[in-house]
Amino acid sequence: MNDFDKNNDNSSELLEDSQTSLDSFANLEVQTYVFRLYVAQNSFKSIQAVKNIKSICEEHLKGRYELEIIDIYENPERLEQEQIFAVPTLIKELPPPLQRLIGDMTDKEKVKICLSI
Repeated sequence: MNDFDKNNDNSSELLEDSQTSLDSFANLEVQTYVFRLYVAQNSFKSIQAVKNIKSICEEHLKGRYELEIIDIYENPERLEQEQIFAVPTLIKELPPPLQRLIGDMTDKEKVKICLSI
């Protein structure tokens, strides 16, 4: 076998290794964020919180988040289950750690920092 054939054999091995690496990378699961936002019907702070959280998620987590909006007047039983004492309250369930943001959500930079986005 001459040097040219040896190099060609190595090239095909490198290509196979590269393809295997790319396949492994493609199979990595994209981290999904799971949020629950507790609001009080049509209160101004609740409306602002919904608007701002949706905006942040669409801008920074597009296609990688789930947002459940829970109206405390329609689902009062959830208040006790989740120990909600004030609204709006945003709970980031995934990825860990669990985080809660309560009250004013108008400062988008503060919200992103609090939620590790």
